[in-house]
Amino acid sequence: MKRSKHRGHKEDRNGDEPAILETENLDRQGMFMGGGPDPDTISLASVTAVTTNVSNKRSKPDIKMEPSSGRPVDYQVSVTVIEARQLIGLNMDPMVCVEIGEDKKYTSMKESTNCPYYNEYFVFDFHVPPDVMFDKILKLSVIHSKNLLRSGTLVGMFKLDVGTIYYQPEHQFYHKWALLTDPDDITAGCKGYVKCDIAVVAKGDNIKTPHKANEQDEDDIEGNLLIPEGVPAERQWARYYLKIYRAEGLPRMNTSIMANVKKAFIGENKDLVDPYVQVLFAGQKGKTSVQKSCYEPIWNEQIVFTEMFPPLCKRMKIQIRDSDKVNDVAIGTHFLDLRTISNDGDKGFLPTLGPAWVNMYGSTRTYSLMDEYQELNEGQGEGVSFRARLLVSLGVEILDPSSPDITSSTDVQLEGVPNISETATGKVEEFFLFGSFLEATMIDRKIGDKPINFEVTIGYYGNEIDGVAKPKGKKGNSDEEETELIHNSSDEEMDNDGDLTSVATTPPMKPVITDRNYFHLPYFERKPCIYIKSWWQDQRRRLFNANIIDNIADQLEDGLNDVQEIIKTEKAYPERRLRGVLEELSQGCSQFLSLANQDQNQAGRTKLDRERLKLCMSEVENIGQQAKAMRSQVKKSTVRDKLKLAQNFLSKLRFLANEPQHSVPDVFIWMICNGKRIAYARVPSKDILFSSIDEEQGKDCGKVKTIFLRIPGKKGFGPAGWTVQSKIEIYLWLGLNRQRKDYLSGLPNGFEENKLSRGPGLPCSPPISLTYMMKQIFQLRVHMYQARSLFAADSTGLSDPFARVFFSTQTQVTEILAETLCPTWDQLLVLENVELFGEATELRDDPPIIVIEIYDQDTVGKADFMGRTFAKPVVKMADEHYGPPRFPPQLEYYQIYRGNCTAGEMLAAFELLQIGPNGKADLPPIDGPTDMDRGPILPVPLGIRPVLSKYRIEVLFWGLRDLKRVNLAQVDRPRVDIECAGKGIQSALISNYKKNPNFSTLVKWFEVDLPENELLHPPLNIRVVDCRAFGRYTLVGSNAVTTLRKFIYRGADKQANNYTTTEEIIVVNMEPDPACKKMETVVKLDSCSDAVVKVEDDDKDGKGKKKKRKKGDEAEEEELDESMLDWWSKYFVSIETLTEALKAQEAALSDSEDKEDADITDGGTKRGKGKKKRQVLDPFEKKKPKLDELKVYPKELEGEFDSFEDWLHSFNLFRGKGGDDDDQNVTDEDRIVGKFKGSLCMYKVSDDTQRDMSFDSNMGMFQNIPHNDPINILVRIYVIRATDLHPADINGKADPYIAIRLGKTEIKDKENYISKQLNPLFGKSFDVEATFPMDSTLAVSIYDWDLVGTDDLIGETKLDLENRFYSKHRATCGITRNYAIHGYNVWRDPMKPTQILAKLCKEGKLDGPHYGPGGRVKVENRVFMAPTEIEDENGLKKQTDEHLALTVLKHWEEIPRVGCKLVPEHVETRPLLHPDKPGIEQGRIEMWVDMFPKDMTAPGPALDISPRKPKKFELRVIIWNTDEVVLEDDDIFTGEKSSDIFVRGWLKGQQEDKQDTDVHYHSITGEGNFNWRFVYPFDYLMAEEKIVISKKESMFAWDETEYKIPIRLNLQVWDADHFSADDFLGAIELDLNRFPRGAKTPKQCSIEMVTNESEMPTVSIFKQKRIKGWWPFVARNEDDEFELTGKVEAELHLLTGEEAEKSPVGEGRNEPDPLEKPNRPDIALLWFLIPFKAAKHLLCDQYRWLTIKIVTALLLLAILGLFLYNMPGYMVKKMLGA
Repeated sequence: MKRSKHRGHKEDRNGDEPAILETENLDRQGMFMGGGPDPDTISLASVTAVTTNVSNKRSKPDIKMEPSSGRPVDYQVSVTVIEARQLIGLNMDPMVCVEIGEDKKYTSMKESTNCPYYNEYFVFDFHVPPDVMFDKILKLSVIHSKNLLRSGTLVGMFKLDVGTIYYQPEHQFYHKWALLTDPDDITAGCKGYVKCDIAVVAKGDNIKTPHKANEQDEDDIEGNLLIPEGVPAERQWARYYLKIYRAEGLPRMNTSIMANVKKAFIGENKDLVDPYVQVLFAGQKGKTSVQKSCYEPIWNEQIVFTEMFPPLCKRMKIQIRDSDKVNDVAIGTHFLDLRTISNDGDKGFLPTLGPAWVNMYGSTRTYSLMDEYQELNEGQGEGVSFRARLLVSLGVEILDPSSPDITSSTDVQLEGVPNISETATGKVEEFFLFGSFLEATMIDRKIGDKPINFEVTIGYYGNEIDGVAKPKGKKGNSDEEETELIHNSSDEEMDNDGDLTSVATTPPMKPVITDRNYFHLPYFERKPCIYIKSWWQDQRRRLFNANIIDNIADQLEDGLNDVQEIIKTEKAYPERRLRGVLEELSQGCSQFLSLANQDQNQAGRTKLDRERLKLCMSEVENIGQQAKAMRSQVKKSTVRDKLKLAQNFLSKLRFLANEPQHSVPDVFIWMICNGKRIAYARVPSKDILFSSIDEEQGKDCGKVKTIFLRIPGKKGFGPAGWTVQSKIEIYLWLGLNRQRKDYLSGLPNGFEENKLSRGPGLPCSPPISLTYMMKQIFQLRVHMYQARSLFAADSTGLSDPFARVFFSTQTQVTEILAETLCPTWDQLLVLENVELFGEATELRDDPPIIVIEIYDQDTVGKADFMGRTFAKPVVKMADEHYGPPRFPPQLEYYQIYRGNCTAGEMLAAFELLQIGPNGKADLPPIDGPTDMDRGPILPVPLGIRPVLSKYRIEVLFWGLRDLKRVNLAQVDRPRVDIECAGKGIQSALISNYKKNPNFSTLVKWFEVDLPENELLHPPLNIRVVDCRAFGRYTLVGSNAVTTLRKFIYRGADKQANNYTTTEEIIVVNMEPDPACKKMETVVKLDSCSDAVVKVEDDDKDGKGKKKKRKKGDEAEEEELDESMLDWWSKYFVSIETLTEALKAQEAALSDSEDKEDADITDGGTKRGKGKKKRQVLDPFEKKKPKLDELKVYPKELEGEFDSFEDWLHSFNLFRGKGGDDDDQNVTDEDRIVGKFKGSLCMYKVSDDTQRDMSFDSNMGMFQNIPHNDPINILVRIYVIRATDLHPADINGKADPYIAIRLGKTEIKDKENYISKQLNPLFGKSFDVEATFPMDSTLAVSIYDWDLVGTDDLIGETKLDLENRFYSKHRATCGITRNYAIHGYNVWRDPMKPTQILAKLCKEGKLDGPHYGPGGRVKVENRVFMAPTEIEDENGLKKQTDEHLALTVLKHWEEIPRVGCKLVPEHVETRPLLHPDKPGIEQGRIEMWVDMFPKDMTAPGPALDISPRKPKKFELRVIIWNTDEVVLEDDDIFTGEKSSDIFVRGWLKGQQEDKQDTDVHYHSITGEGNFNWRFVYPFDYLMAEEKIVISKKESMFAWDETEYKIPIRLNLQVWDADHFSADDFLGAIELDLNRFPRGAKTPKQCSIEMVTNESEMPTVSIFKQKRIKGWWPFVARNEDDEFELTGKVEAELHLLTGEEAEKSPVGEGRNEPDPLEKPNRPDIALLWFLIPFKAAKHLLCDQYRWLTIKIVTALLLLAILGLFLYNMPGYMVKKMLGA
């Protein structure tokens, strides 16, 4: 089974595998210590810094010092709430609340609408660690009718965590619909949608804002939901059951002061902690009960969360807290990442976990009153000690909302669960941890010289405070709860087995001085050991599987770094190496499949174990197959692409290796000085876990590992955390006690064990120290040649670097070189008599590492740390020959790190030579100092230093720009000094920087000896000094050009290029590439004007608006009225093209991702596919109006044209200390003090350098460059618009205006500010006169206008005009697509295309242009074709060559030798930045700049790009009739249903202007007759399809704010009530650009027209002008379903403002043009007659018989009553006979 994990040394390789590199590389199997292997960050030989070992006795050290998590970073979350739709509720006034963490922001309230339009932008700024940021929950909630007095009712909410947004492509969701649900009623379903953009930017991210597309695609709500890729659109509700059983290992502590007092008084000794568990998930909080006074709490409870599934909140935070009267504190925190415990694939599984123990880490276990590391317990930063472990399990159940027993609220519930059996989490096994400290060096002097010892802990074992606890159920102590073994003085206890339980600390020892910064501990031959027994559930299988995958991943990473290294150093055959790497990968994967499936029936296996195993098996198998398939496709041409794919494999493997269910806790090593904990290291237990199978073993198990101890907690950030507290060489082994037999086998051989003496007959125990008998003596030679790109540690922007080399217990320093970032030390350091312990052969293959630290020497105080790197020496034993191939060693580059950031690289070589029995006589001689000036310093010997040859470096000195003050004085007489490898040259002095900052002498050169190998070229230093009076010089700033490769002139290939092509003539095929297709069709239209397409007349819609194409539409061609077109028509069409191009690009990207698995033999096929795609889109292309377009760049122009540094380069000058931030690799803007403009050219000096005839020897290689005398220029700046500005006012808006600064000219366009807009449309042009070189930087800023106080800067962008002006890309004035002499596309350059072409040909010494007949032109050996006629204003045609010349200019990059792409007519999008928030975009600005030299023809007037004025329209809506309106009122007397109907209507956004018809009283059938006219005037922007409304936001607003709103007509039907509020019956909203055609009769009018709108044929009022028909009114019933509540017959008529004036009409039924009265039932005296009418109706119609019966009964009653009344009287009368 054993497979050697690393390939053998040179001797073992016979070249049987083609993937091995050529010999010199065999020794250097690369290793890159870093995070993402971005090829650009890997320096040349950084990867070779620590070579791969052979004997496997040592493991690789980790070079990065600082923990990456926990450090606060700047974040900005921007949310744009655009609109809401389909909100559920009647006649509501909605507002949207955006909430992140504690911050809440509200939109304005929109009245009586279910689909409000907001378009409001909110920005939240945070400065927190990434973990904290990504766990914050972002909530969008819609609230109905909130005002000052009432809090409003929640309609629905949507939540997701910030991390989900950040992990989206481009860190954003753009124009997506968030689906709202009601947390109190999960059976209710969707409550509406909110459309928004959300973006999260960290410092240094750049976000590409997708271009504002037109909105037809985004109305498809279902297709654009706000959910990450791969989450289903229909999310269901689910219950998350988190069961919490019990915890153990809580630290002995109590945080309340009272407890100590209580203990003193009462003497009770209870457990002083009252733990409970708190769980945070998706913004909800759940708690268990509190277990009073208990270190081993048992809860057996479950917390139930109800949340959508899959959740958009990724992490569940589980925290054990200690309940306290004053405040609760966290004891430990664990995050459950749901991504690692579920899988969304086809064979995936719901989140599941456990029952399993999770380990919690945090601050130290010692109890102190004020815990300085408390935030570690909250889960921020890396824990420095074990805190507790908690037994939990998680299950998820998807809910079926229809089932009756479901509770509908989402409140967190707490329930009890039954106890869990002891064995459920696995069988308890006895583990054994052994460690031996071989060396402790580099101990920081600050710690002081008190005795130092080391403590090792695993979980709660080995910790002095806890004592050593044995688990329950062990023999001998089963009846007690837990025995605490009595501490005896030597920290060792006797076990029942008679074995020693543990020795967890080394004996204290006084440190010895190494040098002025560091101590070391004098271990020498006696190495202290520790060992600990501990008892844990045996879940090693989990760790084994993770280890196998990790091993595969490590091997892959090493291999990929190798390949990158080969590509970077341009060695041969990178593809062979990559094939080898892929071969290894597929073998590793198949090995995993055979190993991972063992131990299936082990106790304690959980569902997650089984599911993860399935997942890992399938994924790893998949990766293995893909790697195999890819191996055959690796060609030289595709190496880079395949490398990217292989990187994907790597991240996938790393994800799989992350095991969510813990088992054995991590091991912590603490350095304790005088009882105080100083520094720690954390070793994951899986890395040192033993297995009998090689692949399963942890990578550091049984090996010597170099570990650097760190300061715990926040103090470990920044410079404090970069200094090493201590470097230890430690050997660790962890395994089951019963597997213990080989635990010492990995140690260097040649030692004896020292054990505690014990009684006879007792079993032997592990050693407490090792004594080495064998020691070897070596001499280490360190060849320090040079370093480059070091960190700037002084305020001058330079450093005084020296290097300090540590090896074993010795150290040496190089000399200090003053004021440089690129020191060439050229020094040999010799460390004599280095003693190393162990066998000679092992040391040869596996020497200890060398640490090199670089410092900056300060005149006062301590030297500043500048970076650190590691190396391994090449070892020569006494009996070996000193000679090739291994000796002398080669110089290599080593990457230097400062914290986690790269800080330069160092070129050096290291050799370790054994001193044999004859002493030093056998060693190769050291040549004495050759240089007398350097005193005793030895130079690097000849065989090792690089071979030099003579180079000439020519420097073009152009000028200096933007120099800042130095020490408060302005720079007046600067000079540039150039230095490379000790030689150098000075520029001419600029005598008056203010007057002319350019140099008088342009080109100078010097010769210098440089290494033949270009990779070893030293940097070239540029320094600017200011010459002051009395011969003083001040350094202004400096720049080190680290790589000179791009400036090396290679002549031969250039000449070859010149002459090969002259023989043949190439006809440039003008069959346009897809991108130019439209341009071609335009030319054809021009040239053959009979191609006119007839279109009916009412299609001319004013502005040449491009028609919206709906799926149903037939192809509509429209003829454009030239006179109506303006620049904006061109701009909007171009933006559309850009959007389409971006979409196509995305589609192509996703296509190529789909095809990754398929065989893509080369890039060509991919490109072909892209082209086919374009042809499919072709029919659409035709439908677009044929407009000339310009090029819209979604980024700066510089990005497209390589910063215009085609011959003139800008070098930033730096001064001041480097930033100590996380991102020192981002050049610190504040350190830039100016720019040097110029260029370099270097070439080997030889006699046969060919010279042209016209060669100007003064200019050297810089021929044909313009002179640098001052030149006057007219700069014309066009600013179109700004987007997504950062709000500057309290109301979340800004009042932006433009400010322009160029040299001394400053324009502030303050009076034209745009009120309350974050996306202002400026449409302005500014003319500024400038003189180069004085005014070369143009700053365009956007300020926020304030009524009082100063205006705030929102953001600004800076353009270097000079580089643009002089560039060969001709960025002075963009070249249009077509040449026209009038109209919207008029040629705006004073030079015509023919003149430009002639000038370019003359400058490039080209043959041509020759215009031939038949529309041809020849330049050099290329022939171009184009039309030759042009039309003037009057339609007359003239012959012209301009089209021809323009065609050549558009294809200038195809011209041999001098061709390059010329800048087209364009609009560039530039990010706006604010100096206070570097790196975070504050918005973007769209603009372009034209420049015209004053000594040429003056340009014409500026283009008019002022924003289009909205056009006045009037919409007349006649409400003729209604039908089938629901009857709302019950008649008091008759109980009959009726309604008093009226119709209300308004245009969205103009609610104030709502109009009502009169009331049709008492409609019994739901029919109403109105003949009533609404009149709505409005201002409309055709191009954007928006109404423009200007109104004051509030009483206190200073000025009106302009809103742009989609044009939508709202009609509502109401039931009028006299005394109570009117009842709302139904409504319909029509988007007047696209609404369903009205039905001809009420019968055909159905609810489908609303619910199924997308299927219906739609019309636009702007095309139809007049339309009549029936439309349905709808409302939602109790079940939130739409129901039909009526129908309306209406007529819509649209007129332009002028037409409306000509034929005015009255509102309602008024004059002029009155409508006739409706024929309604007579209701004149209705209110008076109604009672009588009702009575008549009741008595005579409905209840006739009942009435007769009642009347008869009443008569009878009356008769009876009279009878009874009168009878007594009559009786008396009768009796008396009266």
